[in-house]
Amino acid sequence: MRMTTKANERRNFLKGLLAAGLGGLAVAVPTGVGLAVVIEPLRRAAVGAGWTKIAPLAALPADGVPRRFAVVADRVNAWTKTPAVPVGAVYLRRTAERQVRAFNVVCPHAGCLVDYAPARSGFLCPCHNSAFGLDGGVSEPSSPSPRGLDELEVELRDDGNVWVRFQNFQSGTPGKVPA
Repeated sequence: MRMTTKANERRNFLKGLLAAGLGGLAVAVPTGVGLAVVIEPLRRAAVGAGWTKIAPLAALPADGVPRRFAVVADRVNAWTKTPAVPVGAVYLRRTAERQVRAFNVVCPHAGCLVDYAPARSGFLCPCHNSAFGLDGGVSEPSSPSPRGLDELEVELRDDGNVWVRFQNFQSGTPGKVPA
């Protein structure tokens, strides 16, 4: 009888140990997934930070005439990744051999898309006639835009391409407020 009691104690100990291990595993898996979901946006923000390859430097004329380019990037929404989606557009303008300026095509007044107007040597918003110079600044005092075109950061990389830190800004405000 004494043997069976010790055997039962060992069996009960092993059952308890196995139950505790399976219970811990049942808690650890959803906890790990939850932490991954919380940490993913922080990890993603640290990795790309908005830089997008726009065009080769050779695609920009040396005479400083602006060219419009689509901004194409991967969109990530929770676990859904959509590759190569148009997210906006920029005007690129070569100001020196290896110097480029980039402007968002969205008018800071009401959010319409500005056009390059060669006859005016600048940009014009067709919605409310906001006018901007080649430097992106407001070129006419009667222009309703509260600020000049939103300039974006540019990098010329060793691969011969122009990279832009693309982002949109709120319309109708005097300062550049990220949207």
